[in-house]
Amino acid sequence: MPQLTDSAVRAAKPASGKTTRLYDSGGLYLDITAGGSKGWRLKYRYNGRENRISLGAYPLVSLKEARQQRDDAKRQLLQGIDPSAERKARRQQAQIDATNSFQQQALEWSERQKILWVDSHTRDVERRLRANLFPDLGPLPIDRITPVQVLDTLRKMEARGAHDLAHRVMQVASQVFRYAIACGRCTIDPTAGLRGALTPHVQKHQPAIQPDELPTLLHTIDHYTAQGGEAQTQRALQFLALTFVRTKELIEATWDEIDLDKAQWLIAAPRMKMKRDFLVPLSTQALALLQEQQRACRNSLYVWPGRNTRVPMSNNTLLFALYRMGYRSKMTGHGFRAVASTILNEQGWRHDVIEKQLAHEPENRVRAAYNRAEYLLERSRLMQHWGDQLAALRKGHVLKTPMQPRHLLAVNSDLTP
Repeated sequence: MPQLTDSAVRAAKPASGKTTRLYDSGGLYLDITAGGSKGWRLKYRYNGRENRISLGAYPLVSLKEARQQRDDAKRQLLQGIDPSAERKARRQQAQIDATNSFQQQALEWSERQKILWVDSHTRDVERRLRANLFPDLGPLPIDRITPVQVLDTLRKMEARGAHDLAHRVMQVASQVFRYAIACGRCTIDPTAGLRGALTPHVQKHQPAIQPDELPTLLHTIDHYTAQGGEAQTQRALQFLALTFVRTKELIEATWDEIDLDKAQWLIAAPRMKMKRDFLVPLSTQALALLQEQQRACRNSLYVWPGRNTRVPMSNNTLLFALYRMGYRSKMTGHGFRAVASTILNEQGWRHDVIEKQLAHEPENRVRAAYNRAEYLLERSRLMQHWGDQLAALRKGHVLKTPMQPRHLLAVNSDLTP
């Protein structure tokens, strides 16, 4: 049988009103429909039965490529493999791979974790996945990803100088792999062997003054308005020093969270880093600031409103105020937490109580569930002590260590875990 030529295939036209077939060799032929479309097909026999498979449309698949596919199919037949069954198996595997891809598993993992994350952390994780992991690893079956493939992806971040980000992205990837292992979608975490493969980075902590520098800072804040600063910013910094909450938790505070009669501030779970309601006992000093702020804040929903009273003050307001006071690279809003933690630990307050007041997440999740509203009386004493301590420092007194012996802090049975 004569073989087809490229020119014959290109010039072939359908017979009027019906499909035309042009045969090549070895069972390969070209179907030409009445509408003029052309497609390659292969006829073969397997276990005594005739079968046909499509090899693709012309000209997308050339004559040469169609013959190559025919020869591949013939080799499969010699090995006892049915080309049609093999194609179906590959399609099924592709469907499995698509649902078991790294991207699919990562999105499933992040969706389940959102219940524990604040919105900003959710955005950070999703941005790291989409910008850094999905382009290379996203389409790959998660159970076939190798350590080298992960490392190549991370090295691209290092190449642009993002060493810290590379470490953070590797942590995210590891959590996705561990989730997939737990769900039976893969068996190993390929990041486990990469711990020493990335360029080491030095973790940068947010600047914070030393405890002995606190009196000077408090004095500087007290004179902020005399240097042209806004009174609300001054009160917010004073309140931040008294409560040592996270800056974001402070600036987004609303009046319906504050109970002046009970001297308590209940921060709702969606605003907390670990998405759990958090109760802040308020010292007499903190209450006095809130009462002063309430008279001055122009009936805003927010305790610390911005120039537009319908929104909270800017996230940078307190930081820039510290800059203007000469504390650039020396102190941030977050630094009040570090200073309070250091001083209170040195003064003998129980570490568990301090950590709870800092809203830090215990490593033991069972313990975390048990401690949902623990130590409230003891934390109230701690916060009033802290308010008194700052008031004394503002008057020129020095820090005393310890302020109270440890054994006096747990005399009530309801204070111990």
